[in-house]
Amino acid sequence: MFSQNSHFHWQGRVDNDGGRNSYRWHQVMEQSTRLTDIALLGFNCDLGVAANKGRVGAKEGPDAIRSNICSFAWHLNHSIKDLGNVQQQNNLEATQDHFAQQINGALNSSKFVIGLGGGHEIALASYAGLRNYLRAKPKAKIGIINFDAHFDLRKPLPHASSGTPFYQIAQTCELDCESFHYICLGVAKGANTQVLFDCANSLKVGYLLDEDCQWNTDLVKAKGLLTPMLQGVDEVYVTVCLDAFPAALAPGVSAPSSLGISVPFVIAIIRWLCEQQASLNFNWRLMDIAELNPKYDIDARTAKLAARILFESVHAKAESGFDHN
Repeated sequence: MFSQNSHFHWQGRVDNDGGRNSYRWHQVMEQSTRLTDIALLGFNCDLGVAANKGRVGAKEGPDAIRSNICSFAWHLNHSIKDLGNVQQQNNLEATQDHFAQQINGALNSSKFVIGLGGGHEIALASYAGLRNYLRAKPKAKIGIINFDAHFDLRKPLPHASSGTPFYQIAQTCELDCESFHYICLGVAKGANTQVLFDCANSLKVGYLLDEDCQWNTDLVKAKGLLTPMLQGVDEVYVTVCLDAFPAALAPGVSAPSSLGISVPFVIAIIRWLCEQQASLNFNWRLMDIAELNPKYDIDARTAKLAARILFESVHAKAESGFDHN
């Protein structure tokens, strides 16, 4: 039996000097099922992290992100709703299946859906939800962009985990006779064995190392890597694993990073993706933010970073237009 909690109490600072122009996120957030431009859906699960021998606690991540974005200023003339959290049960696969069903439903009622994690096992569930949503377009090609210190291409031997989702997606693509389009930005060489690099190469995965995901000139490398994939897909799914960032900025994750990637680099790529939708003819309607572990956070640094990425992503999508799709 699954439960879905949609009763997070959105509250925060209130300014009364500008009417709607002084609103903050908590004042515009809906908790309804009506059609909206933007929807949030939490994944209260870290069973995959436990199976991957990581630090558990990420199942508390979604509400920590909400708490830290509540008082962010709201600058948009768009509607947003919170669909609550899918709660983990004892079975990882069943929890992922339920989240995938909810993502499918959210995509039918909103133009841009953001999953809040939770362990990075959310990726398999998010992808499955998008794939199910696109079932009326059986030839639609999905490209995956993952900001991550890890490939997450481990084989489920024998169990799936937060380290296996993209290998599982690759296997699904093979069974369906589809190409696997996957790029990982921020790979830490010291955190991925040669087996994982070999697997990435055999699956034709595009990637940049963390040292190549800093700022300014490295954007050229990233765009050069991403553009060919974007030209060949119909849909894009973006997933941001918070362990991609330096441990000083993101201590509250399952596996803190020793170097990490630049935050401005990630924001610049997100904005660029939105700008490229029309010219490269792809849709971006789904993303998630994974691996926030409040148990190990310091001064809510990681939660604040996750909230800022959420804020920037929503703004970038709104400014580029929700209606390309």
